Amino acid sequence: MHFSLLRDNQIFMSLFPRSSGILLHITSLPSEFGIGDLGDSAYRFVDFLVDAGQQIWQILPLSPTIQCNSPYSSYSAFAGNQLLISPTRLVKDGFLHEEDLSLLGELPSGAQVDFEAASALKSKMLSIAFERFRKSEACSTIDDWESFCTTQQWWLNDFALFASLIRHFGNDNWVTWDIDLVQRKPEALSAWRKKLEREIEQEQFAQYLFFRQWQQLKEYANVRGVRMFGDMPIFVSHGSSDVWANQNLFALDNLGRRTVVAGVPPDYFSETGQLWGNPLYRWDRLAETDYRWWVQRIRAAFQMYDMLRIDHFRGFEAYWEVDATAKTAIDGTWVKGPDAALFHAIRRQLGELAIVAEDLGLITEPVHKLRDTFNFPGMRVLQFGFDSANDGFHRPENYPANSVSYTGTHDNETIMGWYLARQKAKLKNDSRDLLDKYLSSDTQLESVHWQLINMVFNSASHTTIAPMQDVLGLDNAARMNMPGEAQGNWGWRVLSSQLSESVSSHLRVLTEYSGRMQLVAAR
Repeated sequence: MHFSLLRDNQIFMSLFPRSSGILLHITSLPSEFGIGDLGDSAYRFVDFLVDAGQQIWQILPLSPTIQCNSPYSSYSAFAGNQLLISPTRLVKDGFLHEEDLSLLGELPSGAQVDFEAASALKSKMLSIAFERFRKSEACSTIDDWESFCTTQQWWLNDFALFASLIRHFGNDNWVTWDIDLVQRKPEALSAWRKKLEREIEQEQFAQYLFFRQWQQLKEYANVRGVRMFGDMPIFVSHGSSDVWANQNLFALDNLGRRTVVAGVPPDYFSETGQLWGNPLYRWDRLAETDYRWWVQRIRAAFQMYDMLRIDHFRGFEAYWEVDATAKTAIDGTWVKGPDAALFHAIRRQLGELAIVAEDLGLITEPVHKLRDTFNFPGMRVLQFGFDSANDGFHRPENYPANSVSYTGTHDNETIMGWYLARQKAKLKNDSRDLLDKYLSSDTQLESVHWQLINMVFNSASHTTIAPMQDVLGLDNAARMNMPGEAQGNWGWRVLSSQLSESVSSHLRVLTEYSGRMQLVAAR
């Protein structure tokens, strides 16, 4: 037993040394093409992290988006978002000419992503790059391209066909397509692959470019002591190549339609619960394959990232199942998930991994047990710690070492937006605020965010993360996402001028003072 505990502690320390980082999605970077991408600004942000003493860059899912530009709504669990491909890096790597950039034009590098304009620009960019590639102007990369297509064919072939079919039919509701396609009849798949051959090859080429640029950025970060921290939604969209190509692994009828869907039950925040609509897994069938699809998904994720957060972790222990015809989530029921069997299969095949369990909300003891069985760190969020004097679970003095702590997540208000709202409520109700006990009596408004970040950094959590908006002390105008609101999210961008030396220096001091700088590499 003593040896086992010592071994577990050694693994724990190697996977999660005491460190800190910043949450900033790739789309939020500055650029001249309407959206943050994998270009020069991403490399400059790595330099900013190093200067600020940070060892982690946390991002949101990188998959291509379907609905409302949300990175949590995608038509592939494995593909990369083409909007993140950098035109300037394509010039550097020989896939575009310098004069091609003038054909693309530039978009204002403002404080909000212009998704529509960026999509049009990147589509034009990829068409030009693909034509140049077909003419073998980038022939030095042919072997690399062929190797990519071969090693990734297990997901890439279905994805490229599916993406081409989406464009052909004008929608991702694949149950409305030709019935032979819906049922994936071999002769139908063969005929459509031939009919859409060029489109399919361009989709494959775009994925090659994305993963090439991503790996170049990751290598640059890793060499400088910065780990990439990815994010994985537990469920996938019905309108995805994953469901279309693996219909037997999901709760569907023989026409591909959902029979039951995912959601969460009514709670304090919603009287009718939340009806997400994602198809649910057939965990019994996945178990028959030793969870092969999920093992492939985790393996692919750790080929991209050094750390991985899995969203809605409680769904592995039990999930809320709702009839697909229901209008709300009220009449759902809890159904037992794969529990430990899935993670035993993952560990047996892939070894120990730096997985973080998103365990926010009302979590049961069996979920805690599942998380602790595999020593996965859970999450603690400062903003959740001050609603009740009797509940200190999310207050910094109570964070356990095996946890990842945040000032806030992408779903929260910014830390200053949250603070200002509390101050307004305090004045309105002529009441005291529990938070006041944690702040210096002479606190100036412009330093509040630094005090709150410092509280989290000085906690016992082995890993702590602050969103870039919180580091900059921005109010809710810079909020990334408002859960429940379909429009107006995911668009915030940082300005180059905001990534200043004074900000990095201040953050570095807090990081050094809190003992989180051991692994920072010299640049």
